[in-house]
Amino acid sequence: MLTGAQTWEFRSKPTIIGAATVVGPEEGDGPLSSSFDFIYDNLEIDEKTWEKAERKLLQHASSLALMHAGITKEQLQFFIGGDLMNQIISATFAARDIAAPYLGVFGACSTSMESLAIAAMIVDAGGAKYAMAGTASHNCTVEKQFRYPTEYGSQKPATAQYTITGSGCAVVSSSGTGPRITHATIGRIQDMGIKDPFNMGAAMAPAAADTIVTHFRDTGRGPEDYDLIVTGDLASVGHAIVKDVLSKDGLSMDKTEFNDCGLMIFDRDRQNFVMAGGSGCGCSAVVTYGHIMKKMRQRELNRVLVVATGALLSPLSYQQGESIPCIAHAVALEREAGSA
Repeated sequence: MLTGAQTWEFRSKPTIIGAATVVGPEEGDGPLSSSFDFIYDNLEIDEKTWEKAERKLLQHASSLALMHAGITKEQLQFFIGGDLMNQIISATFAARDIAAPYLGVFGACSTSMESLAIAAMIVDAGGAKYAMAGTASHNCTVEKQFRYPTEYGSQKPATAQYTITGSGCAVVSSSGTGPRITHATIGRIQDMGIKDPFNMGAAMAPAAADTIVTHFRDTGRGPEDYDLIVTGDLASVGHAIVKDVLSKDGLSMDKTEFNDCGLMIFDRDRQNFVMAGGSGCGCSAVVTYGHIMKKMRQRELNRVLVVATGALLSPLSYQQGESIPCIAHAVALEREAGSA
């Protein structure tokens, strides 16, 4: 049901009964490596093209998520997914193999929580017993489409982020054990006029701040009600901005752990090629379905708010001199009482 202006409250508290993450070698060399289900040792993912490699990541993660959920592909009733490629081709081709009814979504890097919110809504409304949310990104496909091919070797400013190579999927069910999905706050477009595709963190920060403030207003909750609040991929530049914006709005984040998936997935001192930090559709997906799910299973986290952020530009809009519209979607997760 709708709570406040922009938040869905899921009264049945749909359950994530199985999740999986698959990443590339650079992510596997980072501080969260023990949280991932599978780490490829090559960026090619044993495929002939980057696009096929990205598709394979999503296919692999989806099959592992079904296995962890203990259901077959035939039992899955809906697949909700998307990616950063034109016409979301990675998710579409993966959906062809999954063979479940498919809803393709595009929220740029916010796709992880957009798809999870829709999956939870379908299950909560009685529209399905099992629905899967999933997304993927690959460093080389995104760099080629939105910036410069990696072979070009262009230098990047310190504000630039590094698209992660990885995929995360989660199976949502009306019953079973696992983290519960209690709320989803759907964001509004925020556009501060930024046009620089090498400064995505600054562009997306206002959207993250707006969704966080809205979530607290709609639910009556505050930062102290969460063990962890994590943004999607603002990285070092955007995360600092959102903290400043929230502080100026009178909202201190000192009462909880406040972090960013783009900062968590890499060791920026050792892996300095990532510049400001990680980004991409797979960024918040692999951190949430890998690291955060693991912490919840270990009872180290009981209630988490994941605020996935997305920059909704395209190569065409950038070439035409348009600014970057941004969005953020938040999903609240709770560890099931008494669960392992």
